[in-house]
Amino acid sequence: MDLTRRNFLRFLGLSSGAGMLGRPRKSHAVRIPAGSDDRLGVLSDLSKCVGCRVCEEACNEANKLPEPKIPFDEESIFEEIRRPTVDAYTVVNRFPNPNPEGDPVYVKRQCMHCNEPACASACLVNAFTKTPEGSVIYNEKVCIGCRYCIMACPFYIPAYSYSSAFRPAVLKCTMCYERISKEGGVPACVESCPEEAIIFGKRRDLIHIAMERIRNDSEYIDHIYGEREVGGTSWMYISKVPFEKLGFPTNLETTPPIAHAKGFLWAVPLVLVTWPALLMGCHEFSKYRDKHAGEAAVDLQEKES
Repeated sequence: MDLTRRNFLRFLGLSSGAGMLGRPRKSHAVRIPAGSDDRLGVLSDLSKCVGCRVCEEACNEANKLPEPKIPFDEESIFEEIRRPTVDAYTVVNRFPNPNPEGDPVYVKRQCMHCNEPACASACLVNAFTKTPEGSVIYNEKVCIGCRYCIMACPFYIPAYSYSSAFRPAVLKCTMCYERISKEGGVPACVESCPEEAIIFGKRRDLIHIAMERIRNDSEYIDHIYGEREVGGTSWMYISKVPFEKLGFPTNLETTPPIAHAKGFLWAVPLVLVTWPALLMGCHEFSKYRDKHAGEAAVDLQEKES
């Protein structure tokens, strides 16, 4: 790289410009427009789930995921608590019932599809999108593999694929976006559930259904998990067992995480883009200077001889 002093200064200018272009306008937060209650979502009634894992199998087939090491009908899987992985976008865990006479409680876990997703807010390249339908989807083509989305998620959901060093990928449930974006489409897990433990529909209707069930059955906890957590989610739960007993983070604020991270996110692109470019420019200019200093010394020796 042949750098003159003028080209070096121009290089620094372009580097600073790239840093400014990489800086988000305010944040990558997804603001919910008026009428967004029409967005779709899922309500999971934990009192109805029997742990059959048919939803896992349906998800596996719909997303063309590898066959599991432990078959879907094998109950030994419940001996440990699992989280979604690159090979399983949804998992069902079993928890003991605090009531000695009660049955175990089964909890299906997957992406919560937040109204203002922290993964989208933390992403430097806008690889995540909150769709009008309600799904949070991911664009693998623009991902740079920084994994800030994984660190930002308050529910510890996104999984990172290490299968290729040249093709970074963050994998998670999409709420079957390709299916629900078509008229009459339903997520594979919802369609397959034999107990109707998960219901798909407009988020506002699901909240109404949840409130009715809680009102008509005093055994339900008086709380719709996901209605307000981190600004609300498209996937919500009701339960007859306290959520803190079922592995749910219950210390979350109702304010979206982006509200506390604007200053940090404003600075990250500037640091990641401008400083590496600046240091590379300094390195190249130093190489240019040393090269030409050496050539000048050789010329001087030849003249003296």
